[in-house]
Amino acid sequence: MNLIEFPEDWNRALVVVAHPDDVEYPGASPIARWTSQGKEVSYLLASRGEAGLDSMSPEQCMELRMREQIDAASEVGVGDVEFLDHPDGMIEYGLRLRKEIARVIRRKKPDFVLIGNHREMSGNGMLNMADHRAVGQAAIDAVRDAANRWVFRDLDEEPWSGVKYMALLGSPIATHAVDSEDYFNQGVRSLLAHRTYLATLGTTSESAESMLRKFHEAVAPDFNGRLGVALEML
Repeated sequence: MNLIEFPEDWNRALVVVAHPDDVEYPGASPIARWTSQGKEVSYLLASRGEAGLDSMSPEQCMELRMREQIDAASEVGVGDVEFLDHPDGMIEYGLRLRKEIARVIRRKKPDFVLIGNHREMSGNGMLNMADHRAVGQAAIDAVRDAANRWVFRDLDEEPWSGVKYMALLGSPIATHAVDSEDYFNQGVRSLLAHRTYLATLGTTSESAESMLRKFHEAVAPDFNGRLGVALEML
């Protein structure tokens, strides 16, 4: 199936994922492309990544992963990174999560919301994590919640119904793609900003770059031979 060029007639994007590094596998190159066009992009992470490293206490890991996520975002032109306080590895879908995401949507007023994949399978053919599924579904529902003034009536923020596009990052059912050819290296640098995390996992910079290149090249046959990152338009 040929992938369609993802539309870029929007100005503000909110990216909603579960953990630090969820954007960087492999979505940071499109972010670099969009910020280079002058678009505003914000990140919202449901957790602080405290359960990410077996060899490090949650308190230490949290500080490390938040700091490295902020550095990773900076590499692709994003200076607005917000963390919620849901427990890494135990995030639950529910009204609290929907409400918190809806509040940020109302505050940021995006016309595009990019969401971590909520489906059972990941784009790489592996089973998707429970946290990813919970946050993805909550974010999809929160877009509608944010537009309805009679949902979460205790929120001070005014409803926002201006979301024009919604898409999934890392979905197994890709419909569109973003050309990453000129921004691949920025995407690599963004991933490598998780330097201590990657090093602790035994991932070298060479293997991380090779993995990203494999992901981007896999899109090319369905995208006119161009390196790209695939998205599922909802």
